[in-house]
Amino acid sequence: MKNSREQWGSRLGFILAASGSAVGLGNIWKYPHMAGQNGGAAFTVVYLLCILIVGLPILLGELAIGRKTQLSPVGAFNKLSNLSNWKWVGFLGVASAFVILSFYGVVGGWTLKYTLFALSGGFDSLSGSPDVSGQIFSEFIGSSLQPIFWQLIFMSFCMGIIIKGVKSGIEGGAKIMMPLILIILGLLVFKGLSLEGGKKGLEFLFKPKFSDLNPSSIVMALGHAFFTLSLGMGTMITYGSYLDEKQNLFTSAIWIILLDTFIAMLAGTAIFTIVFAMGADPSAGAGLIFVVLPTIFPQIGGGAIWGTLFFFILFMAALTSAISILEVITAYFIDEKGWSRNKATLLFGGIISLVGVFCSLSLGEFNITAPLNIPFFDFLDELASKYMLPIGGTLTALFILKKWSIKKFLKELLIGVKEQKFDKIFYQNVIKFLLIVSALIVILIIMNEAFNLLFPEYLQNAKNGWLLIFSVVVYFAFFI
Repeated sequence: MKNSREQWGSRLGFILAASGSAVGLGNIWKYPHMAGQNGGAAFTVVYLLCILIVGLPILLGELAIGRKTQLSPVGAFNKLSNLSNWKWVGFLGVASAFVILSFYGVVGGWTLKYTLFALSGGFDSLSGSPDVSGQIFSEFIGSSLQPIFWQLIFMSFCMGIIIKGVKSGIEGGAKIMMPLILIILGLLVFKGLSLEGGKKGLEFLFKPKFSDLNPSSIVMALGHAFFTLSLGMGTMITYGSYLDEKQNLFTSAIWIILLDTFIAMLAGTAIFTIVFAMGADPSAGAGLIFVVLPTIFPQIGGGAIWGTLFFFILFMAALTSAISILEVITAYFIDEKGWSRNKATLLFGGIISLVGVFCSLSLGEFNITAPLNIPFFDFLDELASKYMLPIGGTLTALFILKKWSIKKFLKELLIGVKEQKFDKIFYQNVIKFLLIVSALIVILIIMNEAFNLLFPEYLQNAKNGWLLIFSVVVYFAFFI
């Protein structure tokens, strides 16, 4: 291994940074909404199973590829595949990171704006008035200059942290932000449970409703389990490349998954206990955050403080994810082009910010994808989350199965493991099975999206959904 490459300062720092990458905006609002509308605890059980069955094998695969090569995604696949076309999987990861951060930075700017909005007492005028709140939010994101201003500030935070490097920047930031996220979420949960009627939120989120669980719900759980761990965009390969041989990849991966899932559960509890206590609509989806919650906080004691704390953790969750995404692109130009960290960060952070400007403007009157009847913001979101990331995850699993080999993968996993007295053949077969299942499940996600796009009415029939799942399983079994 190259001694000159930057390394994490400690195992805890790496786990916090990797968990911070996984903990993003989706953990704070997407998981609670999805769980509440798709079977509550039933959805949660499926989600947790998918995290272990799909997320863990691919997460381990990406970390192992990164540590083995000590390179960013393109160089890593290139090195392990002996300069074959598998390098394009790495390029797909870097491209995915570029696309995602372009619109993610826009939303990050919103969280910063609303943090200061809450701190200044701006929510007071919105108390119990979701229509007014919705109008203010729509006017904000539809305006030309305001959201761009906050987006550029958010991206400046990202670039400032990345320029400081792995240990001082990313790890140092994670050691501050991740504990703060946990502490503030804990306080919000305590506040929500202390409100009269707040416990109804627990029932909404965690009481099993199996009648609401259908094939689409399962595919949704599969997709969220995959995306929440930042898989398929090269993040974990890049972070893994800063690890040394002392790290136990398996236990580190388990800790990353536990922290990511725990924060999702805390967020759901905090949000829905407050929502139910104040009699608000829990089915508001994404609007729950920027439209409904600002009308609720003024109605509880110390509302300005609680509102500020909530949007502050939302900002930090967005920032911990955004810096990991920008690091993928920065690491590529450092490794493959020999650029300095400052040059790579500032140049491509600036380019991403420029693309983000067009994303922001598309929510107003200037939309470059208007002929497609979709805002440029949503176009990039769907392109990355529905296609680029799943394809990247599938190809990573197939790369380990077909090119790198399970034997070499297991050998890399065992580095850093003190006790190795077990049947290696058995574990090779287990890993092979899990990777096959992971690839199969991600293919199901892609096919589900393709069917929804081309035949939107087909999957509305539950029987058709189960038939699709069965057909793909049979086909893939013969293919492997």
